[in-house]
Amino acid sequence: MNVIAVLGTQELLIVGIVILVMFGGSQIPKLARNLGRAQRELQKGLAEGQADVDGDTDT
Repeated sequence: MNVIAVLGTQELLIVGIVILVMFGGSQIPKLARNLGRAQRELQKGLAEGQADVDGDTDT
């Protein structure tokens, strides 16, 4: 189940305010950039793992 679908607008607003207070306005872009990089690395690793699995089944 998708977690975002369970949360309503008010809950997302509260989460956003908490993140803003915890990290500060200047740190949020850095945090988002690092999360994007981590997601890209994860997808790249998953694709490489899938390619290895697909290559192993051919032999």
